[in-house]
Amino acid sequence: MNRKTASTVLLLGILFLNGCGEKKKDIETPKKSETLSLKEAFSEDFLIGVAINNRVIEETDTLAVGLVAREFNSISPENVMKWGELHPAPDVYHFDLSDKYVAFGEKKNMHIIGHTLLWHSQIGSWMNEVKDSAVMSSYIENHINAVAGRYKGRIYGWDVLNEALNEDGSLRESIFLKVMGEDYIERAFSLAAKADPKAELYYNDYNMWKPEKRAGAIKLIKKLQTKGARIDGVGMQAHWSLSGPSLEDIEQSIIAYAELGLKVMITELDITVLPNPWDLEGAEISQNFEGSEIMNPFPNQLPDSVQIQLAERYENIFRLFLKHKAKIDRVTFWGVNDKVSWLNNWPIKGRTNYPLPFDRAFEPKKAYERILRLKK
Repeated sequence: MNRKTASTVLLLGILFLNGCGEKKKDIETPKKSETLSLKEAFSEDFLIGVAINNRVIEETDTLAVGLVAREFNSISPENVMKWGELHPAPDVYHFDLSDKYVAFGEKKNMHIIGHTLLWHSQIGSWMNEVKDSAVMSSYIENHINAVAGRYKGRIYGWDVLNEALNEDGSLRESIFLKVMGEDYIERAFSLAAKADPKAELYYNDYNMWKPEKRAGAIKLIKKLQTKGARIDGVGMQAHWSLSGPSLEDIEQSIIAYAELGLKVMITELDITVLPNPWDLEGAEISQNFEGSEIMNPFPNQLPDSVQIQLAERYENIFRLFLKHKAKIDRVTFWGVNDKVSWLNNWPIKGRTNYPLPFDRAFEPKKAYERILRLKK
């Protein structure tokens, strides 16, 4: 074999080996998962949101951050935008975390919700000392202008007013109602519309499925509409249980709010698997049930039988949401996973609850699988 022939053989051998190497690499490359995320599965139906805490906002909990980015396309702040956190004194604002929250949403290309501009709970303690209507009105104006104005054009929608109704549909005797009368409601929505004209404006409350409370909410909304105040949607807080509310009550409420010309949001969704102390005759939760085995039946893990119940409940609820997807704009879970759920500590501290589709190790539960099964 002459030198030229040997060189040719060597070159062909190198090319062959490289080709084999590429082929082997292709074979060993793992296939991309065909499993849809929640946001992908429901992309043509409604947004899938989640409430996030400080550890997600500051990106210190990398597992939670990854889960949020993968599964959800909308975020709500669990606490950082509530009045007491953001505005603890008349001339003091703490915008550090709320700035990071909005920046996080923009970085991850999320639908950003502001929660909440006006709520009687978790408010600056100094507000509870106000007795004069003009002073109260001025404080509300300053707060909404400062907060909504700061994020003008960056927040998709604001929960302007939170939990202003009693269970019978009457207006709650909040500090705002006591000092200003019911005019504070229209004032809040008008101020928010002016501070951020492009943001959607919502009323948000729990037990909005109850007929009496639903009637009260409709009355409140119609009064705002009659006065010309802008309101774009209603948030039905969905802190529900394995047994209630009924699908019929939920459905009737979705239809009723949509008939007002409003978007319907399912907000703060979680499903408790634990007993409710108020269902027990003579229950006094402040004294009787701390550390109670009756009230904390699953301290270590959720039995398979209850996992199945939870999965079926979520599946039935999401089937209803899909039935009315033309009316529903967003479904937001209240927490990333079971570990961070507020239901571990309410209404009794120290309980172990399992109300969300992801467990304490960020793994999807049967509930997650049953929700996704609806889209297959």
